[in-house]
Amino acid sequence: MAQSDMSPERVRLLDLAQGRGVSLSSLSEMIGRNSAYLQQFIKRGTPKKLEEGDRAKLAQFFGVDESELGVAALPSVKDKSYIDSAPASESTYVEVPRLDIGASAGPGALPVGEESFDAFRFSHRWLAEQGLSGSQLSAIKVEGDSMEPLLNNGDEILVDRSPRPFRDGVHVVRLGETLMVKRVASAGGGRLALLSQNLAYPPVNVEAQDVEIIGRVVWKGGRI
Repeated sequence: MAQSDMSPERVRLLDLAQGRGVSLSSLSEMIGRNSAYLQQFIKRGTPKKLEEGDRAKLAQFFGVDESELGVAALPSVKDKSYIDSAPASESTYVEVPRLDIGASAGPGALPVGEESFDAFRFSHRWLAEQGLSGSQLSAIKVEGDSMEPLLNNGDEILVDRSPRPFRDGVHVVRLGETLMVKRVASAGGGRLALLSQNLAYPPVNVEAQDVEIIGRVVWKGGRI
C-alpha cells in the first residue's frame, strides 16, 4: 500500500515509529502481538482499526493522544459549550500519592516505609499530554548527588509503576534493601548497568535477577 493510500492513523503511526527509530516488529512485540502485526496493519490494511488496548499502549509509548492513532475524535468545544460554565469537578484531577521514602542518588538509602503522607494533584488532561493516562504513579524524593545535574538532592520524582516491557532509561530500583534512582541499561548476558549522571560515581553492573525495577522516572520537580 502506497503511503498516499494510507489512512491518516497509519501514516501517523509510521511517522512516529520512524521518528523514534523503532521498528514496527519491536512495537508489535511491545503490545503483545506477533512481530508482523503492525507491518500488516500499515502496509496491508489489516486489521482495519487497532484494538483499543493496542492503541492505548502505542499512544502511551509515543506520548500522543489516542485520536492520532484512530480513535474517534472527541466532540468539539462548540458541541460541549456547557463545559465552559461548569465548575471543575474532583474527577478532573488525579491524586498522586507522595510516599514517605527516598530513592538514593548517592551511596544508598534504606526505605522506611511506603506510606502516603500527602499527594500531588494532576489534571487528567496534563497526564494525557505526557502519555501517562491510567499510569500507576507515585512521588518520592531523591536523596544524594549521584544523578546531578539531571536530578538533584531533594527533587521529587514521579515514578510510573505500570507493568510494561523494560527499556533503558532512568528508573527507581531496589538492590537488596537499598532503593536507588539510576539510569538503567542492558549490559548483555542477563546483566544490567546502573549508571550515575555524576561521573564521580562509577557504573555498577549487576545480574538482572538481583534487581527489582520499581518503576520508570517520568517527571521531576524541585526548587530552582
